[in-house]
Amino acid sequence: MSDKSDLKAELERKKQRLAQIREEKKRKEEERKKKEIESQQKTEVTPEDSDLDRKRRETEALLQSIGISPEPPLVPTPISPCKSVSTPSETGSQDSADGGAAGRRRMQRLGASKITLVDFPPKEMVFYCKETQTPVNTHLSEEEEEDEEMMETKPASESDQQNEDETNETKEGSFPVLRELTEEERQQVLHSSEFQSFFECSIRVIERALAEDSDIYFDYSGRNLEDKEGDVGSGSRLSLSRVFYDEHWSKRRVITCLDWSPQYPELLVASYNNNEEAPHEPDGVALVWNIKFKKATPEYIFHCQSPVVSVGFARFHPNLLVGGTYSGQIVLWDNRSHRRTPVQRTPLSAAAHTHPVYCVNVVGTQNANNLITLSTDGKMCSWSLDMLSQPQETMELVYSKSKPVAVTGMAFPTGDVNNYVVGSEDGSVYNASRHGSKAGICDMFEGHQGPVTGISCHSAVGPVDFSHLFITSSFDWTVKLWSTKHNKPLYSFEDNADYVYDVMWSPVHPATFAAVDGMGRLDLWNLNNDTEVPTASVTIEGASALNRVRWSSGGKEVAVGDSEGRVWIYDTGELSVAHTDDWTRFACTLMEIRANRADGEEEGPMELAS
Repeated sequence: MSDKSDLKAELERKKQRLAQIREEKKRKEEERKKKEIESQQKTEVTPEDSDLDRKRRETEALLQSIGISPEPPLVPTPISPCKSVSTPSETGSQDSADGGAAGRRRMQRLGASKITLVDFPPKEMVFYCKETQTPVNTHLSEEEEEDEEMMETKPASESDQQNEDETNETKEGSFPVLRELTEEERQQVLHSSEFQSFFECSIRVIERALAEDSDIYFDYSGRNLEDKEGDVGSGSRLSLSRVFYDEHWSKRRVITCLDWSPQYPELLVASYNNNEEAPHEPDGVALVWNIKFKKATPEYIFHCQSPVVSVGFARFHPNLLVGGTYSGQIVLWDNRSHRRTPVQRTPLSAAAHTHPVYCVNVVGTQNANNLITLSTDGKMCSWSLDMLSQPQETMELVYSKSKPVAVTGMAFPTGDVNNYVVGSEDGSVYNASRHGSKAGICDMFEGHQGPVTGISCHSAVGPVDFSHLFITSSFDWTVKLWSTKHNKPLYSFEDNADYVYDVMWSPVHPATFAAVDGMGRLDLWNLNNDTEVPTASVTIEGASALNRVRWSSGGKEVAVGDSEGRVWIYDTGELSVAHTDDWTRFACTLMEIRANRADGEEEGPMELAS
């Protein structure tokens, strides 16, 4: 209530003040008019004024009497048409009203007005410079040139130093201060999947670059060939190229299988058995090595819970690797995944394998392919790599309805996906087929006196078809040459003094194959040169037993694995190069072998004519 009373009192005071201001204005206006009338009367009395001046003064007095200033007002005020010229007596009665009207007319309400801006852009003037460079031949003496160079070098160095200082100052001022991460944030970044993927890819590339040891001083003019005259005959022997060994994953593990990638010829996968001295480590390991770069660590590391006894790259699937385990499971690894464990695996059930799987092979075409696996219980399974939950088809390999065949090795002839040959623990070799009226075991080949350790079909493609040939190795210290057209071996190579663990035909030379034995010896046989002794032999350092041998797809390298977990890569040089007459020479060699075999069956042990 006190606030409202104060407000009313304030309004009353303001109204009284406004009334006082109006009265003062009215009084001042009346005084001014009286003074003007008096001055007008004085001017009328003065006789010296001209008639024009007198009329002007009368007009001004008349205008003033009706409330119009003789000077034009800033804002014109409309005059009512009903008003007329009044007498002097009427003038006095109208002064008060006119004064109030004049006061009201002077109070004008001001407001914002819109102003239109017009901008005319200046006319663009185009300027350019045209210059012509002309050579100026000025011949200076040597002393003058030296002085000029000294003068140019000094300011340049000073300006470079100044520019460098400015650049450093700019860099220091342009980069923001980075906040230091806390230990929790650092651990979160280190364990993120994005960082781990980036780190694995980057460290692999950096390791390749650091491991390169190319000779930067190599002279292409040939001057350094004089020091290498002793190496002219190096193409006729095996030369060690690389040795792959990982202290953590390869130590005290036996290499059980090797395979080269069909898509990337520089990649080699090796499977390893369990390490009995490391019970907490995975039993099965598969390492992918790269021979293209000089890095000493594996490209990929895979493992599983059971020892891996066979491994291979999945043909037509560049990113997949297939492994056969001692427990009977088939495992599938994917190098696109960050996991080292299998992405798929078969179940441990009677519908699949329950014995060690020593044979895995992907056969077929790009659009229709299957994984074929064989175990030591004589069971063959066909799988789709898209689904390993159950096999598409199964078959028991049994010869003449007797006990199952204990398979230790399998090989498909070149270009054939139905027929294959297998080696067994009893020393026999069998010819089998997947489909048809004679599906299963078809024929048996007898000749070995011990378990068959390796088997390989002739794989070199040329003008003569030798796909019916295959070779086997055994614990009886021999390597035997066979033909699917005969159930007896064509020839027996008996140059070894220990178990022969593996054998393989050259993929490019029709008459060359490689064999490894328990004394750590790698033999390369060229049947066109000799059938009694190998063409080239080498014994690895330490003489550890060699378990597996595999040719590269180009035939220029041969890889062998030993019982200490090491992979040895040898360059074959000219030994594996096939010439145009090698095919006909090998055909003649086979004819000679068959002839001597026929003579040997009649006369005794078979020998080749010298």
